[in-house]
Amino acid sequence: MSGARQNRAARGIRGPQSALTDFLASHNISAFQIQQDAAARRRAAEEQNGVDPSNQQDDASSAAVPTAPITAATETTSPPTTRRGRRVAAESSSREEKPNKNQKVLDKIKASKKFQKRKKELDDSEDEYDLLQAIFKERAAPLPGQMENCAICGKRFTVTPYSRNAPDGGLVCSPCGKELAQEGPAPKKKPKRTGGAVGRRRQVQSNILDGTYQPGAKSLMTLCIETLAKNIDLAEDLGDLPPLVIDKIARKLSKHRLLDPRTLNLFLQPSTEEVYIYDGSKLSADDYIKIFQTVPTLKQLKIRNGIHFKDEVMDYLLSRDIELEGFYLHGANLVSEAHWKKFLQEKGKSLKSLRVYWTDKHFGDEVLAELEASCPSLDRLKASHNQKVTGEGIKSIAKLKSLRHLSLDLRNHVHSDVYVHLLSEIGSDLKTLSLARVPDVDNTVLDAIHTHCRSLTKLRITDSEFMTDEGFVRLFKGWENKPLEIVDLQKNRQLEAAKPRENPDGIGLCSNGFRALMAHSRKDIRQLNVHACRHISAAAFEDVFAPDKEYPELQKLEISFCEEVNDFIVGSIFRSCPNLRELNVFGCMKVKDVRVPRGKILVGVPNALGMIIEGNEDED
Repeated sequence: MSGARQNRAARGIRGPQSALTDFLASHNISAFQIQQDAAARRRAAEEQNGVDPSNQQDDASSAAVPTAPITAATETTSPPTTRRGRRVAAESSSREEKPNKNQKVLDKIKASKKFQKRKKELDDSEDEYDLLQAIFKERAAPLPGQMENCAICGKRFTVTPYSRNAPDGGLVCSPCGKELAQEGPAPKKKPKRTGGAVGRRRQVQSNILDGTYQPGAKSLMTLCIETLAKNIDLAEDLGDLPPLVIDKIARKLSKHRLLDPRTLNLFLQPSTEEVYIYDGSKLSADDYIKIFQTVPTLKQLKIRNGIHFKDEVMDYLLSRDIELEGFYLHGANLVSEAHWKKFLQEKGKSLKSLRVYWTDKHFGDEVLAELEASCPSLDRLKASHNQKVTGEGIKSIAKLKSLRHLSLDLRNHVHSDVYVHLLSEIGSDLKTLSLARVPDVDNTVLDAIHTHCRSLTKLRITDSEFMTDEGFVRLFKGWENKPLEIVDLQKNRQLEAAKPRENPDGIGLCSNGFRALMAHSRKDIRQLNVHACRHISAAAFEDVFAPDKEYPELQKLEISFCEEVNDFIVGSIFRSCPNLRELNVFGCMKVKDVRVPRGKILVGVPNALGMIIEGNEDED
């Protein structure tokens, strides 16, 4: 027997323990130590009251109900009868002066936020002792995975981390918990995470690139439009809003890809004359047909990404008594050339504006040849990225004497003489002229503009590799045209050179051409883009934006990748342009530390400040 006992002692075999003892042990609390501490306090109290402690049982078993601060934690186990238990009792008597572990738990509870919060809500009739006892009981609740009786229905259930507390204490089962959730108040929704400062900065940058950013607080109309876009599923009708507001709502929905067959109905009113769709990628052919069914008085139609605007839609439009004055179609490369010609022949008489983008090879010279006979009132024409338009189509455009606004962005090579012929025929009446991405066009076109154009307010010529600085000087010097309002001469520079920083032939817009441009249009110019005109020198910028020169109408300036721009030049620009709203300096690596006036936007600074600096310095 003695050998078996020794084997069991070596293996550490113990008897069963209660759930409370296990719980106290998990919190590093010894139930036996609590019992010994209670007996010690009892003996001390009896000595103070004059009672002979020798007449009392000082054994641990005499402590029937210990006077621990929390009654739930003072349940005792049977006195130790094993050799190990007597050894623990002997060791505990030598540690009586050490801090009480139970007291540490109580101190921890008193220091908790939960205790402090409930203590503030205590009535005068309540005691701190009861509060400690209640919190201790809550901590002693069954752990997940244990069995418990429901405090409401009494059923036995397994405790989970999501088990709810009953109003009067205890836990409830899942069915009773659902009933409590329905009867109780709705839980507070957690605020959505916005991404913090990084998310806000990216949104600001997105608005800047879209051209919608405004310094300062948002207007009430902007806030209302943003709220409507977030809750567009609740909207039933836009009412009698002004066309400008409806257009902004359409732009906002398209930006967030929210324009679909359901939200399209918000913009279709029988009495409206304008329908603008900025993202029709989610619309089918039947949705486009519904536009013509619902809006019989339609005058202006604008569709971007109209990938499902097909021949069947064009057939239905031709069958309706609708006279369009403005037609803007982007990405409809499934409309055949035959249907384009039929549309112009039957509906071209009332057409004043025609803008066609990205139609691949279904909108070419034959369609442009129909314009002279079919569209006598055509005022605006734009053909962008139409692969079938060649020089023959440009010659057909030269016959349109009513044209006032012309924009061309072609993929085929067109000789400079064709553009010269075009300008000699209709250049005198043009108000806006845009020749985008014309790498082979030379100075003869600039001379033709100088000779024939007298009413231009907007001029765009980009990506030329043959125009020279002398050609731009001849264009602007002594030009009888009134000052331009919008000028875009980006990327007019040499590309293929052994030493790209050297430009002995003066290819592109350089220093003298830039001086001549600003001298001609200084009074009225509002937007200027000389992006990547890298041969404009720092001296030219300093001369143009000298202290004695002012550009009162200039609001947006793009000088990105002009390598000579530095902090001094940027400061001079802000001084000479009092109404400047946005300045872009991407790729200007010499711009490092510049003072930006309050309310101005400097975009593209190559430093740790990021993409935007909105000034907070008062102007001198």
